[in-house]
Amino acid sequence: MSEIEIRVPLAEKIEKKLEIHGDVRIDNYYWLNDKENPKVIDYLNDENSYYDAKTSHTKQFQEELFEEMKSRIKEDDESVPYKKNGYYYITRFEIGSQYPIYTRKKESLDTIEEVLFDVNKLAEGYNYFKLAGLSVSPNNKFVAFGIDTVSRRQYTLQFKNLETGEVFPEKIENTTGSASWSTDNKTVFYALKNPTSLRSEKIFRHILGTDPSLDIEVYHESEEAFSTYVYRTKSDQYLIIGSHSTVSTEYRILEADNPTGEFRIFQPRERDLEYNIAHYNGDFYVLTNKDDATNFKLMKTSEKETLKENWVDVIPHRSDVLLEDISIFKDFLVVEERSEGLNKIRIIRWDNSEDFYLPFEEETYSAGVYYNPEFDTNVIRYGYNSMTTPSSVIDFNVDTKTKEIKKEQEVLGGKFDKNNYISERYWATSKDGTKIAISLVHKKTSKLSKNTPLLLYGYGSYGHTIDAGFSSTRLSLLDRGWAFAIAHVRGSEYLGRNWYEDGKLLNKLNTFYDFIDCSKFLIEQGFTSKEHLYASGGSAGGLLMGAIINIHPELYNGIIASVPFVDVLTTMLDDSIPLTTGEYDEWGNPNEIESYNYMKLYSPYDNVKKQNYPNMLVTTGLHDSQVQYFEPAKWVAKLRELKTDKNILIMHTDMEAGHGGASGRFDALKEIARDYSFIIDLEVTQ
Repeated sequence: MSEIEIRVPLAEKIEKKLEIHGDVRIDNYYWLNDKENPKVIDYLNDENSYYDAKTSHTKQFQEELFEEMKSRIKEDDESVPYKKNGYYYITRFEIGSQYPIYTRKKESLDTIEEVLFDVNKLAEGYNYFKLAGLSVSPNNKFVAFGIDTVSRRQYTLQFKNLETGEVFPEKIENTTGSASWSTDNKTVFYALKNPTSLRSEKIFRHILGTDPSLDIEVYHESEEAFSTYVYRTKSDQYLIIGSHSTVSTEYRILEADNPTGEFRIFQPRERDLEYNIAHYNGDFYVLTNKDDATNFKLMKTSEKETLKENWVDVIPHRSDVLLEDISIFKDFLVVEERSEGLNKIRIIRWDNSEDFYLPFEEETYSAGVYYNPEFDTNVIRYGYNSMTTPSSVIDFNVDTKTKEIKKEQEVLGGKFDKNNYISERYWATSKDGTKIAISLVHKKTSKLSKNTPLLLYGYGSYGHTIDAGFSSTRLSLLDRGWAFAIAHVRGSEYLGRNWYEDGKLLNKLNTFYDFIDCSKFLIEQGFTSKEHLYASGGSAGGLLMGAIINIHPELYNGIIASVPFVDVLTTMLDDSIPLTTGEYDEWGNPNEIESYNYMKLYSPYDNVKKQNYPNMLVTTGLHDSQVQYFEPAKWVAKLRELKTDKNILIMHTDMEAGHGGASGRFDALKEIARDYSFIIDLEVTQ
């Protein structure tokens, strides 16, 4: 098909006035919010047809990339077994299968395998299938599990008898997918979602084998800024109901052997008081920001006196170290910290005879404690990888100080040698003088120059930190002479909690300018140039993409914006949309004029203007519950109307998936191949 024959989709303009605070915004594409309108589906299909036409010449290359990426994956793979309550649990894949098989073996790895679920069989006939929340009863006879076949994270909770294979008849709709058992092996607690906002708002008690309509509501989280959940402590002695908002937490506790008892408040919620709790030996250990502990500290209190005035310091607050998490074992405490942007794992014996850190040697890397359900053990399991080192699962013996690599991610194909790649960390200077870290990887034979194609990735919201990790699919870029970098912008917790505070609410612009200044740094250092620099981000990272191209579109040759949160003002003014009210402490509440005016400064959709924009690929999912499909759809429509260049602008809507994309492991590779083919093709054709 020739360029002339490819019809550019043009969405109809229907004016809608949006007014608040005396300010009027005109939204000509508001009508795209209604997916029940056949014209909306027609428009999305038109965009998909346009995408297909504009990328038809890359279809063969996409398939080659997919096969290339797939060839590096060990298809008949399995997880490192972990032991819990007398059983070893293993997740494995078979050759050609899209989905995992969940199994277990009793007492020894040499015993006969018991298949809990073969997800490949369960997924037959579904375009999307997700099994989640597997929770085995204390007597090992039953398992609770959640199923989502739409990709809106609304799970149907079910139960299976592991001795007979029978699935119980009851189905509990619209849950988070997980459940927690009491010690009686028949009572479970689960969280129900609001059907409109999808906020998890109620905790119910269910008796196995009974009609769910008889379930007892034990807690209702009425504050819209909070969501609620339920879990059981590692000690197995308590059931915990948690309530969480961006700046506040609250817990309720109940002995696990008293399921019909009343949950009692651990410490009442207070704005700006955050805490997490773990139970051990008659005490609760509390990870908290109490007393202005910005980077958090560890405290403890008796299980009988849990109010904050009873908490005492165990690990005091440090201004230069972020305390991220703890894991409790019988003889020692494991602490996850972050300092100078890097993960640290610290081990402290309860008798104070030892206090030391695990050694990590690379300049930039990612490390974290794995799932460790066993309590009475001298071994901790952790994960390690870097931009050049594949992921490893490692067991560390606290007594002997020796480590055993239980598994290192295999990169098949015979071509990969980590010594052929180099990873470094650089520091750019942002417009306000702040130093911003950049983790960068490339092949040693690919000398960085102004002609080097470079993909810069960013996120920078919710305090979520993107660490410098390994990706076998990324090798398809690196082996073609590309460099890949991560901008550790404000809005994450890369350099501690203040790093997050400096990139949210009325400081959000820092996130965008940090990324822009990292881009300028890479160009000024001669690592790439405007003609060869590309940027990508998803969800809140898609917001980042939308903001940077409104501010400095000339810095980039191409942009990949995945499920992008770009219609900030309109979304945050609509409290019927999932996540909105719970997000006020992240973005601000635009019902207040100061927040409204600030958000209007950067909201990508509201700031599209007549100017040149880079080449762009935008992706979304029709059933996305976190960033609704209409945000990118409206954004693309407005960009088509106003942009003054002839660069490529294409949007692909997965009509079957949601926020996380495809559910099968190989289908997910096809999405990466799609994205990579877009930017590689731009390099080839320019």
